[in-house]
Amino acid sequence: METETQLHATARQFTVLLSATPRGARLARLLATEQLRTWGVPFEAAAHVVAELAANAVTHGRVPGRDFRFTLLATHGVIRIEVTDTRGERVPELRHPGDEEEAGRGLQLVEALAARWGVTPGPAPRKTTWAELSVPRARVN
Repeated sequence: METETQLHATARQFTVLLSATPRGARLARLLATEQLRTWGVPFEAAAHVVAELAANAVTHGRVPGRDFRFTLLATHGVIRIEVTDTRGERVPELRHPGDEEEAGRGLQLVEALAARWGVTPGPAPRKTTWAELSVPRARVN
C-alpha cells in the first residue's frame, strides 16, 4: 500500500473512448474501479459517480455514431472524473424530482459524494461533466 506522501505526490491519469451505449457506461464504471484499485485508491464512491456521469452521457449526451471520452485522474488527494460527450448544448442540471418520479436523482448522488462538480463547455460541439472526490489520507503501516 502507498504511503500518504506517495499518494499525494503522484499524479495518475487514465483516458478511454467508449461507445455511447449502456454497455459503454457500464464499462466506464468497471474500468474506473479496476484502475483505482490498481492505483491503491479508494474506489467505492468514485464508481458511483462514474456510473452516473457515464449514464448521463449515454442518455442525454448521445449523438449516434459518436463516442464519449472518460478520464480518471488521481492526484494530490483528489480523484477527478471527467466524462466528455458531443451534445454541448444539453447541460446537465441538478433536479429535485417528486417521490413518484423514477428518474432524475443521479446528479443528487454526484453532489452528495463529490467535493465539487460542474460542467465545462467546449470545444464545440462537446462539453465535459466532471466531479472531484477527496481521497482519504492513507494510513502508514
